[in-house]
Amino acid sequence: MTDFGIKEALKELGVKEINNGTSTGSNNFSNGALIESYSPVDGKLIGKVKATTKEDYEKVMETAGDAYLSFRNMPAPQRGEIVRQFGNKLRELKEPLGKLISYEMGKSLQEGYGEVQEMIDICDFAVGLSRQLNGQTIPSERPGHVMREQWHPIGVVGIISAFNFPVAVWAWNTSLAWICGDVCVWKGSEKVPLCSIACQNIIAGVLKENNLPEGISSIINGDYTVGEMMTNDTRMPLVSATGSTRMGRIVGATVAQRFGKSLLELGGNNAIIITPTADLKVVVPGAVFGAVGTCGQRCTSTRRLIIHESVYDKVRDAIVGAYQQLTIGNPLDEKNHIGPLIDHDSVNTYLAAIAKAKAEGGNMLVEGGVLTGEGYESGCYVQPAIIEADNHFEIVQHETFAPILYLMKYSGEVENAIVQQNGVAQGLSSAIMTNELKEAEKFLSYAGSDCGIANVNIGTSGAEIGGAFGGEKETGGGRESGSDAWKVYMRRQTNTINYSDELPLAQGIKFDL
Repeated sequence: MTDFGIKEALKELGVKEINNGTSTGSNNFSNGALIESYSPVDGKLIGKVKATTKEDYEKVMETAGDAYLSFRNMPAPQRGEIVRQFGNKLRELKEPLGKLISYEMGKSLQEGYGEVQEMIDICDFAVGLSRQLNGQTIPSERPGHVMREQWHPIGVVGIISAFNFPVAVWAWNTSLAWICGDVCVWKGSEKVPLCSIACQNIIAGVLKENNLPEGISSIINGDYTVGEMMTNDTRMPLVSATGSTRMGRIVGATVAQRFGKSLLELGGNNAIIITPTADLKVVVPGAVFGAVGTCGQRCTSTRRLIIHESVYDKVRDAIVGAYQQLTIGNPLDEKNHIGPLIDHDSVNTYLAAIAKAKAEGGNMLVEGGVLTGEGYESGCYVQPAIIEADNHFEIVQHETFAPILYLMKYSGEVENAIVQQNGVAQGLSSAIMTNELKEAEKFLSYAGSDCGIANVNIGTSGAEIGGAFGGEKETGGGRESGSDAWKVYMRRQTNTINYSDELPLAQGIKFDL
């Protein structure tokens, strides 16, 4: 099988055959056990990474803490200049980094390139933001007084990211944290460790060129025990964690117990409502990409289509027909729409979900299954499945990180569809397909979608970095990326200044001596 330039990409990114999984800038070290990274594309070993031990972790935190003491004093626009240089390096290395993402994670090459572009975009956003970390002036009730609000760096920010976006979510967090004056310690997924090493190599070079402390950016690696070091560490005032709802419950409770802050971006169970006036030219690509993009392994992947009964047959047939045109195979080959699932555990979860849906009465419209034969030797390639189901099915109520799409009907007004859409524990992304203004506005109103993201005539997947990203309910309530998400990486301070010759008290209180 052609390697599509993977060896050259690894070399260009400075990723060697055996890598250390603990790094503060250029100084790599670790005494932990080896973690092997196998590609789901062809099942081959890409590299070996040493896990972070407790001793390694303490070295990282010491280096990060020291770096913070100086980095916080650098003016924010100068910190923005560092992020600008990092973004430019990403532009130069977009092709090899995109290939590594595709090969190690399994998403299509175009999605790999797109993930690097997200990193570039958030860098651009952060650079502009570095001159706009504004507080406000507040009128005082006392004469000769003024109040104001300002924002300060929070300290060492911990970032725990998932395998499905092995680099972009880190960049969402770290670009904003850096311009805010924070330093970052990143635990990438142990399923895609080479991606984090590649990114660390890039930023380490930028820091070295600018004579800045290497501890501004650090990586650690390993399983949940390494994450526990972060969540229990009082030196880490903020932990940003992306992953499952189960993981989020543990992280949120642990960090809260020590009065730290957590930014949680967890599971989604996302639906598209399709109304009688919906345009099929918009519905089909939006629903299909949402369901099968990244092999259904996005937190914003479309899991449910809620279709009005009057157009149900037409929409169903169009979606099923589109699935027949999908090509599944090596994601580095751009003619393929879909690559593999991340590993065999995910394949087993996918198969179990289909079996459960059938047992609950689901009707298979597009049969699933594991693909075999030439090009599928890794055992991680599966057929995207479509199942007619009811929203109350237990399996439908849970997020399955795989390409399984559930179709269901609604009747009457759009409010009935909204009830179904909101009738799950998760609240990340949602969409409605309609050409009726009233329906769109009802969907977007306070009585409409209860998700953090609500779209009209686009799918649930593919958010832009300019808007705050995250959701409600079991999705965790965190917000990353755009808008004013930067505020979570800082601490707020209210100041009152008395420039008079008196000392009047608030609320008219008298205290005469």
